[in-house]
Amino acid sequence: MALLEVSQLCVEFPTRRGTLRALDNISFGIEPGEILGVVGESGAGKSLTGSAIIGLLEPPGRVASGQIIFDGKRIDNLDQEAMRAIRGRHIGAIFQDPLTTLDPLMSVGKQLIETMQTHLKLSDRDAKARAIQWLEEVGIPAASERVFAYPHQFSGGMRQRVVIALALCAEPRLVIADEPTTALDVSIQAQIITLMRRLAADHGTSIMLVTHDMGVIAETCDRVAVMYAGRIVEIGPVENVVRSPQHPYTEGLMGSIPSLEARVARLRQIDGAMPRLNAIPQGCAFNPRCTKVMDRCREERPDLLPAGTTEAACFLVQGGAR
Repeated sequence: MALLEVSQLCVEFPTRRGTLRALDNISFGIEPGEILGVVGESGAGKSLTGSAIIGLLEPPGRVASGQIIFDGKRIDNLDQEAMRAIRGRHIGAIFQDPLTTLDPLMSVGKQLIETMQTHLKLSDRDAKARAIQWLEEVGIPAASERVFAYPHQFSGGMRQRVVIALALCAEPRLVIADEPTTALDVSIQAQIITLMRRLAADHGTSIMLVTHDMGVIAETCDRVAVMYAGRIVEIGPVENVVRSPQHPYTEGLMGSIPSLEARVARLRQIDGAMPRLNAIPQGCAFNPRCTKVMDRCREERPDLLPAGTTEAACFLVQGGAR
């Protein structure tokens, strides 16, 4: 049974000029211990999906329809108090910028201890021992000496490790990781990717990894969901999506990644830009940028249907043209 089940999720933003639909019938599940990558350009709805799951939508954003079921219980209709009890204890969050996550006036150890004692019954002594243990787990050197250091005394990569420890210290079963490696150099990225994979394997933690970096997805995830203009256009095992993309948008994303195997004069690019929420075209939202567009694509919006080992929302796949 899936730990998280998102079904037909729609998120809307009411404005003076009408209601804008930012997420349009999003459906996916995450199994225990699975890492699901969510990828797409800026504005695709990746971070918004994570925010909806953890109940942190910015007003006036709201879940208009659909369901979010966590561990067999519906959570999208809970009040703030009930959601706060789940957030941190059962669902953790790792955000992109550690400086906005960490309190600069409080030592990292005190922040860890406070988080654990909020959700777990621990004495001060046990909480401190666990704080040191978590800092060691995420690779902070000399953790016992640095446990009461302040965020500004750590490098960017070390601060991000502290944020990961903070998200995991209450031992949640699901972690929403929103661009956790974007601001880090390649060597630190690799260490954090390894760390996340180890946590999923050792602790059985499920991870939803939000990123725009297909390289990180390929290295880290079991499955990947590709988003475009508020919808999932392809979802499946990461190896299949990377090696044999079925949707033209996914194909474009793959083509924009440099390869070590073949030298090319120019990388492929996807012409145009993601449509604004108030200007999403009729039919398939990708049709103005698609090189394989058909008349049907401009009129009808395709649903996700099986395409080999993945699912893709494309009439080329559904019509057997591939």
